[in-house]
Amino acid sequence: MKHLFRGPASAAPMMRLGLILLLVGCKEAKEAPQVELFTVAEKVAEPRATATGPTWRPGYVRPPVIDVHGHIMPFGFVRFHKVMAENDLRLMVNLSGGSRDERIRTSVKMADLDGRLLPFYSPRWRLATEPGFGKHEAARLERVVKKAGFRGLKIPKVLGLGLVDAQGRRIPVDWPELDPLWAKAGELGVPVAIHTGDPKAFWDPLTPKNERFAELSVHPAWSLSDPLNPSRDQLFAERNRVILRHPKTTFICVHFGNNPEDLSAVDGWLGAMPNMMIDTSARLAEIGRHRAKEVREFFVRHRHRILFGTDLGLGGRGIMLGSTGLDEPTEADIKPFYDAHWRFFEGAEEQIAHPTPIQGDWKIDAIHLPEDVLDDLYWKNAVRVLKLNAPL
Repeated sequence: MKHLFRGPASAAPMMRLGLILLLVGCKEAKEAPQVELFTVAEKVAEPRATATGPTWRPGYVRPPVIDVHGHIMPFGFVRFHKVMAENDLRLMVNLSGGSRDERIRTSVKMADLDGRLLPFYSPRWRLATEPGFGKHEAARLERVVKKAGFRGLKIPKVLGLGLVDAQGRRIPVDWPELDPLWAKAGELGVPVAIHTGDPKAFWDPLTPKNERFAELSVHPAWSLSDPLNPSRDQLFAERNRVILRHPKTTFICVHFGNNPEDLSAVDGWLGAMPNMMIDTSARLAEIGRHRAKEVREFFVRHRHRILFGTDLGLGGRGIMLGSTGLDEPTEADIKPFYDAHWRFFEGAEEQIAHPTPIQGDWKIDAIHLPEDVLDDLYWKNAVRVLKLNAPL
């Protein structure tokens, strides 16, 4: 196999970034199971669960929530049941379902042990320089969906930012080689969760003036200020060309399309691409900086296109709450992390703390969503996109 990260010296920063991204991730056993989201008793009336934490609206009872953006590692799986029980969670998508055979088998075992965990598959990027890579990955996606019960495809930011060909040239997000893979996801009816780009501040110089300096100081490899890196606009244009080219495939553009800084741009994307969805994972710090009225109207206008996600990570060595810093989170920090999400979506307070302080030293304003919009956000949209067996 040709080495995926071998190339000219001028490509070194991008190749180092790609290697880091692949190492950290993003962070055939049986027929695909039918997931029962609600019990028979719950189906008799409007499906509700007893909230285990505070709500920020009198008389409101939070419905069972589906978190579409989690990273549950095998050695972190021991914490999964407790997290679900304490945080009003009904199901969680595991975007770290794996690509290698061994990891896929482990993900199947985890899902067998707790059917509330829904794994997504990631391509074997180490084989990207092999002939027919896209077709082979499309066939593999079909096998893991039909035979192992996987629920979707996860594309990390290494595509477009770090992946290079045998000559050391950057492989763009809209690489034609991957067209069979995008098409196969549409044929199978499973969504593609795609991470393209990063926060705007990651392209700014890595100095104390950078508003994400605290986070980037801990993770300097996340900085994209090197001029050899593609711009955000270039990456977004490449991703959007893929979405437009495959209208029968649903793309979940994670992290609010990775552009919560510009609601008007995301609004335009959603208007132009009916097959594009977004999730809220790890971006409340940015979403909540806009005027609450503007954000609320955005969520109401796109109520069927936004999925609830957090970017919770459970690993053997640690916990990730949207991001990581110098201070290691504990299990006791997970519930306040979720409570901060409920407070933002359900409440009406101004200048409250956002869930992930390492992402910025500022406050945000809650958006007080209508209850029917909360239902769409918390579970109904996920039921539709993931084709779950539940009443709508």
